[in-house]
Amino acid sequence: VSIGNICRSPIAEAVFRKLVTDEKVENKWMTDSAAVSDWNVGRSPDARALSCLRNHGIETAHKARQITKDDFQSFDYILCMDESNLRDLKRKSNQVKDCKAKIELLGTYDPQKQLIIEDPYYGNEKDFETVYEQCVRCCKAFLEKPH
Repeated sequence: VSIGNICRSPIAEAVFRKLVTDEKVENKWMTDSAAVSDWNVGRSPDARALSCLRNHGIETAHKARQITKDDFQSFDYILCMDESNLRDLKRKSNQVKDCKAKIELLGTYDPQKQLIIEDPYYGNEKDFETVYEQCVRCCKAFLEKPH
């Protein structure tokens, strides 16, 4: 989950979906991404995010959406990108009766210990590539842990 669901979280979603497909465990996972805000609802990911994914042979048809109460009740994990997302998600989860989702920073799984996945929106292609690499490392490590 990220603030607008057009840069970081769609990259993470697409990376995770490719990993579980490659490992032939996609039927065990329901993967999605969402925004904390409602700014970009219905929009496709940022063109630079799409281009970065395409360079790595990954396609996505994701459209930005805002996180819902139902997400907190149906997902086991809600992984987010930075502390402000974490704070917002924890606040939202407190308003949900049967929150079963474990809310964590995706970066806690990074073997290189880069805790925060910075928003590349105001950056350049290299910043999107950094986000992609962080997402690959974190998603692999998350997938390898026992669930």
